[in-house]
Amino acid sequence: MKVKAILSEERITLPELRDQLQTMEAQRIESGKEMPYELRKSIEHANNLAKTSPENSRDLVNSLLKLDKMKPDIAFRITNIMPRTRDELRAIYAKEKYTLSGEELETIINLVKTHF
Repeated sequence: MKVKAILSEERITLPELRDQLQTMEAQRIESGKEMPYELRKSIEHANNLAKTSPENSRDLVNSLLKLDKMKPDIAFRITNIMPRTRDELRAIYAKEKYTLSGEELETIINLVKTHF
């Protein structure tokens, strides 16, 4: 399938993507259409990696964006990965030009734990 044009673009979290893919899967099954390999693999990937509900993931993104030193890219990455340790969180921030203090890391980890 070739993409002719992009009509709109928005960021979504992995749990939100999982819900959209499940809706597409149900529609295809209902209509009797075959599911392409890419769609089957995408659904499998989203099911395996999404760790929370779409509502919790969107709440977490909004909570993270209220913090200092938080960019939208990083907020979505944290929400998709759901890091539980400081080392996992530091790996997400590895390419940034700044480092977070221990207190800032704990704040983010606590937010992740409350939205898990």
